[in-house]
Amino acid sequence: MSVTPRRVTGVLAALTAVTLATTACGGGDEPAGKDAKNITLTIAANAIAGGKNSASAEWIEKWVIPRFVEAQKAKGVTAKVSFVPSGVDDEPYKTKLALDLRSKSGADVMSVDGIWVGEFAQAGYLKPLSEVAGDQVDSWDGWSQIPESVQGLGTFEDKKYGIPQGTDGRVLYFNKKLFARAGLPADWQPKSWQEILDAGTKLKALPGVTPIQINAGTAMGEATTMQGALPLLVGAGGEIYKDNKWAGANQPVKDMLDFYTKVYGGGLGDPKLQQEAKGRDKSFAEFAAGKIGILAEGDYFWRGVVNPKDGVAKMPDRDTTVGWAMIPAKQPGAGIRGQDFVSMSGGGVDVLNPNSKYPAQAFELLAFMHSAEATKEQLAGAARITSRMDVNKEVLAGDPLLSFVAEKVLPLTAYRPPLAVYPQVSVALQEATAAVASGKSVNEAASAYQKKVEGIVGGPGNVSS
Repeated sequence: MSVTPRRVTGVLAALTAVTLATTACGGGDEPAGKDAKNITLTIAANAIAGGKNSASAEWIEKWVIPRFVEAQKAKGVTAKVSFVPSGVDDEPYKTKLALDLRSKSGADVMSVDGIWVGEFAQAGYLKPLSEVAGDQVDSWDGWSQIPESVQGLGTFEDKKYGIPQGTDGRVLYFNKKLFARAGLPADWQPKSWQEILDAGTKLKALPGVTPIQINAGTAMGEATTMQGALPLLVGAGGEIYKDNKWAGANQPVKDMLDFYTKVYGGGLGDPKLQQEAKGRDKSFAEFAAGKIGILAEGDYFWRGVVNPKDGVAKMPDRDTTVGWAMIPAKQPGAGIRGQDFVSMSGGGVDVLNPNSKYPAQAFELLAFMHSAEATKEQLAGAARITSRMDVNKEVLAGDPLLSFVAEKVLPLTAYRPPLAVYPQVSVALQEATAAVASGKSVNEAASAYQKKVEGIVGGPGNVSS
């Protein structure tokens, strides 16, 4: 796998040259130490008991490790497994993993953000699971419970590098009470962008109501990209990165920007809200107060924002007032892969260290951590979307929105490209949405966006237009 300078930045750029000069351990048909009777393994995650992601740390230490050791003992294998906790910001944690992998050290099983996978793979720090642990990877029965779209979170260049942890999905939320007043149905499911705009036009007649909230601008950061720009882009049949090129001022990007123009230029959204430092939080509060008709967000909005028990913008009547719908493609069949509906997702991934002394057993540990039993245990009774369909069907049965996302949305979702330069491209997208939301033309905003992206990724040859 080749590495080009424009795709590896920061600490990885400084380390890659050294890494590429070496060859990772593991791989081959018979992984090293496959038949060992005494093994030592370690797990690393950005979690620590009593601190960051405390519940995950306790799950690993108190459930995963003793249960795995017991299972190995039943096979005649003496396993010593330890946990290497961290409780720091994501970037320092990422840097530590990179340094460990570069020096051929570190934990055997590592938890990473899905968006780091491609960057680590291009730097030579990670290898496909099957190259590390052999044929058992492809024969793992857990894959059948993880939709192919969700497997994409741990996939890079069509090769599996890790097993996805929990994930999420984006939908359109709407206020049923406002819809009733506007003469719109309680079971609303738009089949095109025009139907969203048409609903917004009817909601516009209600005094004091913002018809549509779709995140725009840089103040909302990645929320603009993931809740707005990218779902619209894939709904227009485009992808931000495809065939080794980044999307420039192509037609899907222009279609996406045109939708923003119709929302904010057509008086269906509040452009000032997109510029406020805490605009996203304000949009949450306004939706909870019945002042926004349609809002594009992830399932976190349902679980953590308008949750009537402990949400940041509690909505006592959430369960009867809030409706939801899949995000439609621009028109039926116009989405990526010819889809009628689209979404975007994110999440974490557990990967294998290619330098593991016991790669076969490391994968056994990885697979054990992602078994149905372990996945349910990690939830500790909470209703959250996991990567496994069998677990979701069981644990989400009492939550209609999360069940909807797990059953209807995840099979058609898409992911951000796991490349080092993506965050810079994301900011360029945010700036483009801000431009059209404030009145600039689609062509002007698209042209400025393309020029910015060309500067980020190494010239026009790396950009499609």
